[in-house]
Amino acid sequence: MSIYNNKSKWKWYLAAGGLLIVAISMVYTNYVTSRLAKEEYNKVQHWLMAQEAIAKPLPAECDPCIDFTLHTEILKANSTIPVILVGETGTIIDAFNFGEGKDTDQVFLKKELEHLQSEGVEPIEGFAQQLYYEKSNLLTLLEYFPLVQLGLIGVFIAFGYIGFSTARRSEQNRVWVGMAKETAHQLGTPTSAIIGWIEHLKLIREEDEDVMEIVRELRNDVSRLELIADRFSKIGSSPELQPIDIFSELEKAREYMQARAPRKVEFNFPGTAQPPLLVYINPHLFAWVVENLLRNALDAMEGTGQLSAEVYHDPEHIFIDISDTGKGIPPSKFRTVFEPGFTTKKRGWGLGLSLAKRIIEDYHSGKIFVKRSEENVGTTFTIQLPKQTPRSLK
Repeated sequence: MSIYNNKSKWKWYLAAGGLLIVAISMVYTNYVTSRLAKEEYNKVQHWLMAQEAIAKPLPAECDPCIDFTLHTEILKANSTIPVILVGETGTIIDAFNFGEGKDTDQVFLKKELEHLQSEGVEPIEGFAQQLYYEKSNLLTLLEYFPLVQLGLIGVFIAFGYIGFSTARRSEQNRVWVGMAKETAHQLGTPTSAIIGWIEHLKLIREEDEDVMEIVRELRNDVSRLELIADRFSKIGSSPELQPIDIFSELEKAREYMQARAPRKVEFNFPGTAQPPLLVYINPHLFAWVVENLLRNALDAMEGTGQLSAEVYHDPEHIFIDISDTGKGIPPSKFRTVFEPGFTTKKRGWGLGLSLAKRIIEDYHSGKIFVKRSEENVGTTFTIQLPKQTPRSLK
């Protein structure tokens, strides 16, 4: 279970690192934008001073004495900051840098002026006139840069996470399939040998009733081994799905598990008295899922309690609830319990629920999830299966 705690911590570390990068970027960008905004203010102020200097009437004898080259260069230098020059009466005298055709469009300029005034923009006061200005496109883009950066980082992390998750899931799939096929293969050889010894024992001690009783029990155990090998052999392939009565299938699982459960555990299953409810499943694999859920429930109840099953359906799905009165699961672990290797037991591989999830979702097009759980009260797992015939069988 610690590997999933560490995994969760690393997610938080990565998120914190991303937020730190964005925070530093925002602080730095705010510093740069404030400096740039101040520079734009000074630039507009100088532009207004140059404009007024050129427009100021002078005596005719002084005209040849004054050089307006610097003033003209200052006016030409502003090619990015939109400005509106307003007279004493509020009329628009002139406008620059709003775009082609807009600098002379009085309707557009009045709307822009009203917008600036409604935004509380303070004009730069000049001699009998005021100058309103907007931020340049460069300053606006710079202000939005942290948000753009945050979005890019988010997209990068999302694609990276999806890519790594897909690669990891694909690798897990290969490991699962390889392990399952090898297990089925390894079980096959000794099982065949045991069957041969059972048949030999039947021939040489056929009249001994005690020996025959042992032979029958051995054959039952071998049949169970054959079932287990068959289950493992189906992992990684496309198992055949058949229309099966879900009540009958649950009753088989109950009979098998109740015979091996503590006597103080009460089983409350629907039984087979009600009309059959058919669902397309692979009986061997589905029984494996139910047995895993029941086995985990028995472990959680520690020898005493109630284990129940409930079946209900809607127009599209059939639902099977498996409930126990055991220790319960914390809400933070509802998803983690299905991860390979997650277990709360001192002894265990933590593969049962992960295998159940794979069988239900990959082979039966269904879902399995923790419906509800409360610590020291109990847990309910829900299996959701489609009612309609799978496409492969139509």
